[in-house]
Amino acid sequence: MSMTCHNLDFGTRVLDLVAVGSSSNSSIERYAVKNHGKTFATKVYGARRMVCCRQNISRTRVFSTNTSEALLNGVGQRTAPVLDLKKEAKSPISLANLFEVVADDLQTLNQNLQSIVGAENPVLMSAAEQLFGAGGKRMRPALVFLVSRATAELVGLKDLTTKHRRLAEIIEMIHTASLIHDDVLDESDMRRGRETVHQLYGTRVAILAGDFMFAQSSWYLANLENLEVIKLISQVIKDFASGEIKQASSLFDCDVKLEDYLLKSYYKTASLIAASTKGAAIFSGADRSVTEQMYEYGKNLGLSFQVVDDILDFTQSAEQLGKPAGSDLAKGNLTAPVIFALEKEPKLREIIESEFCETGSLDEGIELVKQCGGIERAQ
Repeated sequence: MSMTCHNLDFGTRVLDLVAVGSSSNSSIERYAVKNHGKTFATKVYGARRMVCCRQNISRTRVFSTNTSEALLNGVGQRTAPVLDLKKEAKSPISLANLFEVVADDLQTLNQNLQSIVGAENPVLMSAAEQLFGAGGKRMRPALVFLVSRATAELVGLKDLTTKHRRLAEIIEMIHTASLIHDDVLDESDMRRGRETVHQLYGTRVAILAGDFMFAQSSWYLANLENLEVIKLISQVIKDFASGEIKQASSLFDCDVKLEDYLLKSYYKTASLIAASTKGAAIFSGADRSVTEQMYEYGKNLGLSFQVVDDILDFTQSAEQLGKPAGSDLAKGNLTAPVIFALEKEPKLREIIESEFCETGSLDEGIELVKQCGGIERAQ
């Protein structure tokens, strides 16, 4: 069993993780990771449970198992040495490496997306080329393909089904539609280093393009004729709207709670990723226990991804981000680093509540977040 600490390179974004795994000619050894010695606070929102860690996670215990179900249903009995996740990385791992097994799937998806979206109208074709040609990590469809292949192997399927591939396309269309609308709401001029759709074609076209993409994805979703997946993905579109409303109602609010931030992050990011991973398992015909575990996996990955994204807003340059640095704070969207920094620095509250009316106040606010340990606590 090999255990190494690496950096996960999201293009210009870097996320620390532990890579654990080994393989044989006939099967893949699976491992379950159990948090060691940590306390968790649980909140119930409707029928959904959200869990947030209340302490910095710096050490993890790793267990090896010999059964394919162990990854999903529990941890093995054998103990392993405690790993220090704060060790320096030896070498970076790029997304290209991690997604290599689904590289062909992603290439086909990119080709299909432009034809699906742009077939109806020349303007939509231009918008589609702008969006899908701007790069991006394609993390969500890649997760659909990876979970599809993992769960297909679990139940004995030899390859992905047409429904697996269509689900990946639907997920990416929904994500892209949400980005178009987000850029309009946030008045963002840049996305992934390129001009946004509304900057190029106007707000009217951008909103209609986003609406069309939501409608197109819903039509393809209905044609999959799986009621459970239809309900699952339809809830995601509702969650997007709930997240935007929640964010808009708390701009420049220095009393926003961490739990509210996590709930908003669930609505805006984690809900779609959770639906992606669960839907993939459903189309593989996996047991309900497996599909629910895939949902939890996607939810927690999505929340983690959003926190990292919010950290990078303070630590990366505009060139690295493909958008202005500190843009969330400038618009009054208070994320985890800011929420933590506000607990220590009263002056930060004054600057934020003034809505950065004075010259240089935004730069001062960003510096205070860094000085007060907000980034470290968010990590």
